[in-house]
Amino acid sequence: MAIAEPDLSARPIHCVVERRMACAPHAIFLAWAQQFDRWFAAPGTVLMTPKVDAPFFFETRHGEQRHPHYGRFLRLMPDRLVEVTWLTGAGGTEGAETVVTVDIAPNGSGALVRLTHSGFPNEASMRRHDEAWRAVLEHQENVLSSGT
Repeated sequence: MAIAEPDLSARPIHCVVERRMACAPHAIFLAWAQQFDRWFAAPGTVLMTPKVDAPFFFETRHGEQRHPHYGRFLRLMPDRLVEVTWLTGAGGTEGAETVVTVDIAPNGSGALVRLTHSGFPNEASMRRHDEAWRAVLEHQENVLSSGT
């Protein structure tokens, strides 16, 4: 059975964020495919199996406010690529099913990460995510580099 790709044709707005990281491609792949609670999600909230078409759920928390994230894996290429659908509520994707593609390329002893987030419902949502992804990738590198 073919994977049902989200139809983003009515929502062509996207952002692209690149970051050179000192982390190995394998560590970055694992962080995206099965270790969200290590660097991004609130502890104990991750339901995730790195398998194409498998759903996932996790929460982030800012103070007392919780932000649920839902999606499913579209493509997985070990140490090279993770692609997921990404759905959040108000202040996030506003209920739109978007697609996050994380391309990981070896770069010396580290990696070049190119994150593309596609299918935003509006420019404001895209701008918020563009800014957030820059901070998130910096945080991911800091956590992965520290070994915690």
